[in-house]
Amino acid sequence: MNDFINVSPLRLLDRSSQKGLGRGNLGVLLARAGVGKTACLIHIAFDKLFRKERLVHISLEDAPEKVMSYYNVIFYDLMKALNMPEDHESKVFLERNRMILAYFNRSFEIKRLRENIRNLIDKVEFVPDTLIVDGLDFTGTSREVFDGFKSIAIDYQVEIWFSALSHRHITDVNERGIPYPCNTMDDLFSIIIQLQPTQTGIFLKILKDHDNPVMPDASVRLDPNTFLVSEK
Repeated sequence: MNDFINVSPLRLLDRSSQKGLGRGNLGVLLARAGVGKTACLIHIAFDKLFRKERLVHISLEDAPEKVMSYYNVIFYDLMKALNMPEDHESKVFLERNRMILAYFNRSFEIKRLRENIRNLIDKVEFVPDTLIVDGLDFTGTSREVFDGFKSIAIDYQVEIWFSALSHRHITDVNERGIPYPCNTMDDLFSIIIQLQPTQTGIFLKILKDHDNPVMPDASVRLDPNTFLVSEK
């Protein structure tokens, strides 16, 4: 699916110092409610899957069936946007390389996640390359939990992407230019990207690039309907 990779939102990371997040690292997608955070996060997942990587999607809000529905809808929207016929074989390939873990009613624990990943590896020989974590409340989550995710990333040599909800009325920004809710623990994340609507369109931009200065052109414009990179 080179057609998708060429217009994937993660093309943004071509403008980063290391051309990506990298194994053992944490990355976060920051956006306000209703901007398209979930769609963009799933595009990140598709980028990994189309590169033939194995992915675990961790949902702290939605049931597996609802997560699968998101993937299915966005997959068929992608096929339409790229003028490609519905490809059942590709869809089956993607599903075979993606696992969904859902945690409800505050049942999520780092220890439990470790056990679940170990079971995937030992019992079904599913060795993940990337974890996607959706629905984690950054304001209500302790630093200890993120330290636990960092330990998982290192121990299992995976990269982990989170989504974080920002708010229009909370304008806190630290001295490094990182806004709420990442402003008090940005040292834990190697890459921070922000989905930002403007009067001229929706942009995805890099706020943190490992330990390197962010390049002035470290942003891409996204199509507001598909969230694919737009050259317009």
